[in-house]
Amino acid sequence: MRLNEVKPKTKCKIVKVSGSGGVHRRLLDMGCVRGANIEVNKVAPLGDPIDIIIKGYHLSIRKEEARDIEVEIESK
Repeated sequence: MRLNEVKPKTKCKIVKVSGSGGVHRRLLDMGCVRGANIEVNKVAPLGDPIDIIIKGYHLSIRKEEARDIEVEIESK
């Protein structure tokens, strides 16, 4: 499942971050690495941007960037 498909208040774990170039590098630098636990906090009314909580801080990313992050939903 891709991060842009996850509903708000859902916790998940990053499986893979794809893409290339500066945006990919920036996502990795901000903590979006394989195995990181994240929670989708809010999604803007039109779906862009998406506010996530990762490593204790809020990060807003665009839908296009969220499509590059593959996640698995944590079971309850």
